[in-house]
Amino acid sequence: MQLLANENFPLLSIKLIRQAGYDIASITEDSPGIEDIEVLTRAVNEQRIILTFDRDYGELIYRLRKPSPRGVIYLRFRPCTPEEPAAIWLNLLQTEGLQFEGRFTVVERDQIRQRPLP
Repeated sequence: MQLLANENFPLLSIKLIRQAGYDIASITEDSPGIEDIEVLTRAVNEQRIILTFDRDYGELIYRLRKPSPRGVIYLRFRPCTPEEPAAIWLNLLQTEGLQFEGRFTVVERDQIRQRPLP
C-alpha cells in the first residue's frame, strides 16, 4: 500500500508510519505549498492513497469530478499530538472489514464512514 501524506499531516506521524514499514511520500518533504489539485494529480499518477486533514478532496473528486486517487483517508478531527495520526492509521489497518483502496474514508473520533470513489 502506497500512501501520500498531505502537507497538513504531521511529519512525526509520517516518520512513524515509515518505521512501521509503509511506503509513504510526504508533500511537506517533497513539494510544500502545492495546491490540492496538484496533490490529487500526484496521488493519481503514483497510485497512492491520500492521508489528509483537508476536506477539499471530497469536493474535488465528487463535485468537480477530478480523477480519483487509489483512495482518500480524511481524518476529520484535530490531533492531540503529532504522533496521534500515525497511531490512528496503524489501528485502522487492524480494523476488520475496512478497505481503503477505491474508497473515500472519513475518520472521526467516534466513527468511520466509507464511500466508493467514482
